[in-house]
Amino acid sequence: MAKQDLQIKTLDGVARAGLFRPSTKAGAGVILYMDAFGPRPALDEMAERLAGDGYAVLVPDLFYRNAPYGPFDAKTAFAVEETKTKLMALVTGTTQEMTIRDNAAFLNALTAEGIDGPIGVVGYCMGGARALNAAAAHPDRIAAAASFHGGNLASDAPDSPHRKAASIKARVYVGVAGVDRSFPPEQSARLAEALRVAEVDHAIENYVGVGHGWCIKDHSVYDEAGAERHWKRLGTFFKETLG
Repeated sequence: MAKQDLQIKTLDGVARAGLFRPSTKAGAGVILYMDAFGPRPALDEMAERLAGDGYAVLVPDLFYRNAPYGPFDAKTAFAVEETKTKLMALVTGTTQEMTIRDNAAFLNALTAEGIDGPIGVVGYCMGGARALNAAAAHPDRIAAAASFHGGNLASDAPDSPHRKAASIKARVYVGVAGVDRSFPPEQSARLAEALRVAEVDHAIENYVGVGHGWCIKDHSVYDEAGAERHWKRLGTFFKETLG
């Protein structure tokens, strides 16, 4: 499966992205929103797996405004003060609003590559909220939005995705780490209420016994059984929604 390197012109500059195509022509596309450690082989592997299901998968660098940076070791980066400081500057300096501005360029890049079918989005960690916000900003294009160990999906912040539930037309799936300080039970309840009131077709599932980051192979809390469960859920969710 070939990776195609793209340079996507956005309102704020040029974002690099990887595009992973299936062996047969893809009708549907997927945007994979990265976690805090940025694009790297572990995310490429995940994109390749999704492409194996027949989707064209775009993995954009959300930190492009601060390139070059890293690379970061997902197992140790938050444990070392110097790299933790650099990472937090990238995460807090790349706001939800910035990614919302970028989304039209990401969608247009898929169209330019001949992907004209329905679009699914999936985000991990900081990407989870971005996937839901993308669905709210582009209800006409995005048919499915998934988040795994996404943080602050229903926080007090003005850019929290739960506030935009009424704009979402996509189906939504949220996979929650059993213990996750960035998405505590009260936020889960608040998100569920917002989606239900907005009549969004959604499911929120709690993965007991796994930690924040469990889906991604190079993460310190990677859980193989939990990750396979996530793949099964995501595969079914996209197949039902995107075909």
